[in-house]
Amino acid sequence: MQSVDELKQAAGYKAVDDYVTSGMVVGLGTGSTAYFAVERLGQKLASGELKDIVAIPTSIRTKDQAEGLKIPLVTLDTHPILDVAIDGADEVDSELNLVKGRGGALLREKMVEVQAKKFIVIVDDSKLVSGLGISGAMPVEITPFCWQHSLNRLLNAPTLAGCTAKLRMDANGNPYVTDNDNYIVDLYFDTPIKDPKAAAEEINSMVGIVEHGLFLDMTTACIIAKSGGIEVKTK
Repeated sequence: MQSVDELKQAAGYKAVDDYVTSGMVVGLGTGSTAYFAVERLGQKLASGELKDIVAIPTSIRTKDQAEGLKIPLVTLDTHPILDVAIDGADEVDSELNLVKGRGGALLREKMVEVQAKKFIVIVDDSKLVSGLGISGAMPVEITPFCWQHSLNRLLNAPTLAGCTAKLRMDANGNPYVTDNDNYIVDLYFDTPIKDPKAAAEEINSMVGIVEHGLFLDMTTACIIAKSGGIEVKTK
């Protein structure tokens, strides 16, 4: 029986092996599964199997990992179109819509991944859900200014009816601060979000909300590592 980390590694390695070729601009995701994709990219550059790759990291910790592996890094300012982005997800539904951001990097992840010609999602099968929002938090990044006001607006949003909302805290009991110096409100649901597209639109319309963790209609392929092997789902 493979461990969870072995499943994550299998998915991460396959994403790089199958979707990255020399000369590409690659988006590097953030999190425990994306870590293995970054590791694999570093291995293949070091061996010479891949050449002329540049990459855009989606967090400070991914940037640090990539620099340690000598992966050449650029930004959206100079490379606004990516050939492929590879990242994990917290939830994946049957339509390959996602909840992301429990690791706190949702804004940079979405900024990079919407610019990719292909977005490859890598998960183990524990992340598969029948509806979005049911396995844990759906994160929303907000400005620190009047954060309670933003939290209250989310609580009272018709498309988010029935949710509970909590300001994310760090290990020291202080508000968790993202790489962008913002806060995160985590929304929790007892039943799946009824209409994710409507919820996304309503959240986006709120002044003071920076970004939400619903990644809808973005996935090109999802690589799912299971104890019995790997499955690839496309839309």
